[in-house]
Amino acid sequence: MTRCNAGVGLLALTIGLAIAVPAIGQTKQFEPQFAQPGKDVVWVPTPEPMVDLMLDMAGVTPNDVVVDLGSGDGRMVIAAAKRGARARGVEYNPDMVDLARRRAREAGVHGRATFVQGDMFEADVSDASVMAVFLLTDNMRRLQPTFLALRPGTRIVSNTFAIPEWPADQRQTRTDCTAWCTALLWIVPAQIGGEWQTADGPRLQIDQHFQKFSGLLHGPVGSSPIQGGTISGAEVTFTIGEASYAVRLEGDRLVGTRTEAGRSSPWHATRVPKG
Repeated sequence: MTRCNAGVGLLALTIGLAIAVPAIGQTKQFEPQFAQPGKDVVWVPTPEPMVDLMLDMAGVTPNDVVVDLGSGDGRMVIAAAKRGARARGVEYNPDMVDLARRRAREAGVHGRATFVQGDMFEADVSDASVMAVFLLTDNMRRLQPTFLALRPGTRIVSNTFAIPEWPADQRQTRTDCTAWCTALLWIVPAQIGGEWQTADGPRLQIDQHFQKFSGLLHGPVGSSPIQGGTISGAEVTFTIGEASYAVRLEGDRLVGTRTEAGRSSPWHATRVPKG
């Protein structure tokens, strides 16, 4: 009788351990908490309606490479991948990276959506044709040199926060969300500041301020001011006196047309090396 009870007790203990061991081995799946601390910014997710607006404003197509710095749970990257783009998120928190990868697999876009654990200020984003970000003003200020170094025509779209001193090319607000509802768009301008030698002799001196510029055309009989200087990607327009210019940056040349009194003619200028 005693042996029987001991056997039953041993069996019960064995079953209990078999049940308990898997339970002990299980780990709770990571779920981010609203406003949880991060390395450079707390995590606040972009509202879903804003994800669509931002990608629409940037004109994302399957030909794009979309990069999100501070990609969090991956929603922006996944949404871009669903549009056929190649999309990459850079996120410092490894738990967030794992979560985003899992969500990309669940959405069936893991072949086009990738996530890298790393520091957004050190990430190589040179291949981006679209940057989609939701960062604070200080973050945007630190990233400004990175943004300006991107290829002319690259689109940068931000939720709510601006790039200090660099006016947005477009701004749009949704009315169907309650917070973080304004998207801002910038088109990276070609860098044309400096001196240019025109084909017909005079030199242009250009002073650039992001997508706007001013300056002087120095000719043999004096100088004339540049007016209405605007840059959109690699496209450059301006007027000097009665003449209007529509040109494009191609390497170290500005190439296009000069129009005056209704007559257009080819025009180009070559960058003068500094120093």
